[in-house]
Amino acid sequence: MTEQATTAAASTPAIANTPNTIKVIISGGFAAVYRDVLPEFERSTAIKVETGSGASEGTGPKTIRHQLANGTKADVVILSREGLRTLIEDGRIRAGSDAGLATAPLAAAVRSGAPKPDISTDAALKKALIDAGQVVVPSSTSGQYVRDKIFPKLNLPDTVKLTLEARGTEAVEALRAGKANLSIGPTSELVQETGIEMVGLLPPNLQLVQTFTAAIVSDSKAPEAARRLIDFLSLDSDHLLAAIKRAGMERPRR
Repeated sequence: MTEQATTAAASTPAIANTPNTIKVIISGGFAAVYRDVLPEFERSTAIKVETGSGASEGTGPKTIRHQLANGTKADVVILSREGLRTLIEDGRIRAGSDAGLATAPLAAAVRSGAPKPDISTDAALKKALIDAGQVVVPSSTSGQYVRDKIFPKLNLPDTVKLTLEARGTEAVEALRAGKANLSIGPTSELVQETGIEMVGLLPPNLQLVQTFTAAIVSDSKAPEAARRLIDFLSLDSDHLLAAIKRAGMERPRR
């Protein structure tokens, strides 16, 4: 642990009756960073974290919203700001408990070894999508944006087929397996995956930058321990900042 992180952890007062375990449900956008730094949190606090996964938005049982609505218990959720707004409207988030952790722009990827198309302008991206023919995206925030905003704006022909997979990992696997020739998603869900290569960021006019955010679930039985995790993930320690950079993300402006 860095000196800054050690100092911050040491200055956090011990919490009486803190449960030994908390539960987190996390979407794919911040997952790589979370996996990298979680062992440090568990070592420094003696709090064990159980982790489940779910999509930030969309429909069906794999979404965080569906899981919480159907009895899945959690103390912390980490997901896109867009998905969090819906949970707040549902009354499932403690007021004022949210903290933006990192931002990720949209990028495109191809299978490893495939030619990398130019996607630097709207016209170039349109050509790349037409040439690809088969395009795959997650069905969460980014995929809904591609389907509802980018495709209509580019006026793509019917020959371009868009497949929405439940999770970013499944979209990447479809690309890797040759079921699609191009994938679009947050940088953090593409840049560290094997078997695919990131082409670059979508052009500014078509860009969506998502803020992945942590918050305490309203019926959490361990809100103090949950707050300690969120505070830890908000630290500007060397380890956290390096993990965020590796995932193609940045800290939100504060």
